[in-house]
Amino acid sequence: MKRASKFEIIAARAWNVLNEGRPFTPVFVIGAFLLYHIGDLGAPAFWQALGLSLLSALPLFVIFYMHDYPLYLRNYLWIPLMGGVVLWGGVGNGLLNLWLFGAALYFFFTIFFWGTFYYHLRIGTSWLNFTRFWKLVLQHSDSTSGNAQEQLPKVMLLLGVLHTLTGWQMNGGTGGSAADWTRLLLFEAGVFVFGWILHRYLFDWKPVERRESPATLPPVGEPVSLRVYVLVIDGMRKDRFEEADAPFLKRLRAQGTEYTSMETVYPARTVVCFSSMFTGAYPREHGIVSNFVHRLGVRVETIFDSLRRAGKTGRLLGIAHLIDAMGDDVDAISAVMHYDKADSETVKMAKAIVEERDPDLLVVQLIGTDQIGHARGSLYDEYRIKIEEADRLLADFVGWLEQRGNMEGATIIVCADHGQAIGIGSHGHLDEGERWVPFFMWGQGVREGVRVDDAQSLVSLAPTLAYLLGAPYPGSSRGPVLTQALKRFGRQPEGAGR
Repeated sequence: MKRASKFEIIAARAWNVLNEGRPFTPVFVIGAFLLYHIGDLGAPAFWQALGLSLLSALPLFVIFYMHDYPLYLRNYLWIPLMGGVVLWGGVGNGLLNLWLFGAALYFFFTIFFWGTFYYHLRIGTSWLNFTRFWKLVLQHSDSTSGNAQEQLPKVMLLLGVLHTLTGWQMNGGTGGSAADWTRLLLFEAGVFVFGWILHRYLFDWKPVERRESPATLPPVGEPVSLRVYVLVIDGMRKDRFEEADAPFLKRLRAQGTEYTSMETVYPARTVVCFSSMFTGAYPREHGIVSNFVHRLGVRVETIFDSLRRAGKTGRLLGIAHLIDAMGDDVDAISAVMHYDKADSETVKMAKAIVEERDPDLLVVQLIGTDQIGHARGSLYDEYRIKIEEADRLLADFVGWLEQRGNMEGATIIVCADHGQAIGIGSHGHLDEGERWVPFFMWGQGVREGVRVDDAQSLVSLAPTLAYLLGAPYPGSSRGPVLTQALKRFGRQPEGAGR
C-alpha cells in the first residue's frame, strides 16, 4: 500500500492548472508567446509592450475563463477567430508562423508530454502510447486542455490579439490609432455577447436540478444499516459495464435494486461529482466546479459531518484530488503506480482501514478504469478489461468482509461518479457515455430484484446514506432519499420501480 505523499498532493493540484481547460488556456498562450519571442526576452521594450498587450487582452482571457464551449458549441469559436483575422488585416507579419508554432507546441504537450511521458511515469503506459493518443486528442470533447477542437481556436485568437497589440508598440509601431483601439474594444465586447448568447440559448443539456431539501425528506429514524460500503468504479461507462464479464457485480445488481437512469452532475469532473455525491448539493452550492480547486474544501455540510453529529464515523478512500474537497475525511492512496496495480492496492488499503477503524461508512474509489480510459480510450478492450478486474477485486473485498462478519447488517452501494466519452476518456461536458452511470444497492434493508427506471440524480446518494445510517441529512441535500430501494417503504407507486 502506498499512501499519497504531501508532494503528490501538491503536484496533483499543480497538474490541474495544466489539465483543466480554463486555467490551461491563459497559461499556455502566455507561455507559447514567450517561447516564440525568446530572442526578445532581454529587451525592456518587449516586456513593456507585452504588459500593455496582456492588460488590453485581459477581457478576452476572462471571457474564455468564464465560458467553456462544450460539445458542438466549440465549433462556433471559429466565428470570432475569423472576425479577429479581419480585424488584424490577415495572417501576415509573422502571425501564421506564430500560429503554427503554437499548434505544434500544443500537440507536443498533449500527445507527447501528457499522453506519453506523463502517463508512462505515472501509470506505466508504453513509450509508444502516442501512436494512439494523437487520435484521442483529436476526438476529445470534455473541459480539459486535451480538447483540441476547443483549445486551438481559443489559443489562435488570443495569440493573434497579443501579436497584433505588441506589433502596434514594437519595431517602430505607433502604439495603435484611436480607431484601432476602438475596434479592439468593440471586438472584445462582441466576443462576450456572442458567448453569452450561445450559453444562454444553445447550452441546454445540463441536468435539471432537484429541489428537495432536508425539510421535505422522510424523517430519519432507527438506522436501516449497521454499516454501508459505497464502491465507486471511477469513470465506468454504463454500456461498457454491460459488455464486461462482471459476474459478481451483476449478481449484486440482480439480487438488489438497480437504478437504470441514474444521472451524474455537470460538469462531470471527478472532484465535482464526488463533492455532489457526498454533500447532496450541486456545484454552485458546494463550490467545487472543476478538478482545479481555487478554495480548498466544500462550502456545505458533507455526509461525513452528518455522521459525526450522530456519533458515527466515515472514511473516503481515494486519490489525492479528493482531499481538495473533503479534507481530512479522505485517506489518499497514491495514483502514481502501474495501472495494473492501482485497484488491487486500493483494495488492500480498504481492508487496512476496516481493520484499523471499522467505519460505519466506507467509500472506496477504484481508479483503474478511469486511468486506462484517459490513457488508452474508453472504447478499447483495455477499458473493459479494467472493469472486469474491478469486479474480481470487489468480489474479494466483499468476501473478506463477510469472513470478518462485517457484512452482517451491512448495505452495499455500487456506482460510478461519471462515465467516459470518446477521446482521452472524456468526462465533463456530458457527451455520449458520460451522463448515465451504473447504480445499484444490495444488502441490509434493500429490496430484491427491483429495477427503478425513473430518472434519478447522484445528489441523492448523500441523503440516502444519512437515512440508511440514521444520521441527520447534510444541510444542503437536494436529492430525494432513494426509497424505492428500501424494504421499509414497501412497494412504491406505479412508475417508481418494477
